[in-house]
Amino acid sequence: QVQLVESGGGLVQAGASLRLSCAASGRTIDRYVMGWFRQAPGKEREFVASITWDGGMTSYGDSMKGQFTISSDNANNTVYLQIHSLESEDTAVYYCAAAHRWPAVSALDYIYWGQGTQITVSS
Repeated sequence: QVQLVESGGGLVQAGASLRLSCAASGRTIDRYVMGWFRQAPGKEREFVASITWDGGMTSYGDSMKGQFTISSDNANNTVYLQIHSLESEDTAVYYCAAAHRWPAVSALDYIYWGQGTQITVSS
């Protein structure tokens, strides 16, 4: 069993930056691929980025690279998502998830999910 807990969301003004954290726990957590998704009201869940625990491989969703940076901290079992230049269109619930196989770009690839953290961007 894997537990994922996201933090770092909040209400920010347009142009701000945020760093989200995902604390992972459970047996053999380092065998999983970790990913970030987001879901805006009335929209489907959208792939943002994924990473292997050693940080050796990363993958980003279309149009995500440049604004989003995913990273991992092996020692602390934490995955981060750095977000720059937030805009109102980035308002969504951001989820951390764990998958068995690389590159895991679809929500269907993931078997464990966190509860999500809300980001609201005011213009």
